[in-house]
Amino acid sequence: YAASMGGSQVYLEENEKMSVNELFKCVAIASANDASVLIGEGIAGSHQEFVKMMNEKAKQLKLVNTHFKNCTGLHDVEHYTCAKDLETMGAYLIKIGGKKLFSVTSLYDSYIREKNHQKFWLVNTNKLIKTYDGMDGLKTGYTKEAGYCLTATAKRNNMRLIGVIMGEETSAKRNEEMSKMLDYGFNLY
Repeated sequence: YAASMGGSQVYLEENEKMSVNELFKCVAIASANDASVLIGEGIAGSHQEFVKMMNEKAKQLKLVNTHFKNCTGLHDVEHYTCAKDLETMGAYLIKIGGKKLFSVTSLYDSYIREKNHQKFWLVNTNKLIKTYDGMDGLKTGYTKEAGYCLTATAKRNNMRLIGVIMGEETSAKRNEEMSKMLDYGFNLY
């Protein structure tokens, strides 16, 4: 099932073996839908069961404007969230993931399948990783319906900020608005 996903992907093949670390790089760096589904299947046994777990975790985190229908973020009218809930999810990921999380989300690029003839280059969909001082994560998103979205975090002088941008018309505008938002926060505090 994971190999059949559309959108952003790393072209997983049925019965292909890949480490969890490589799969996480695929998700965090390249927004790979096939890798997201495969991780969910591995954790919960099926994509549907993983989505159920995601909704249970949303309740535990007290997310009141979030409901998941898939683990990819692909459009579904019953799949939704808001900026505040994305910030809460981001803060939770940072809390549980720490340095290990940032060792992947801060990469501008990386490779998977390096040990075989199918070496595959991943390039971060968060271009601010390369251009914004202190940027070290977290996750971009795009669908035609949602527009260009970004939950980003940057750290300067022992202060970490998380910003959320949703519904931008272009990735360039998303990056510009995120830079302004984070600059405002760092300058104010």
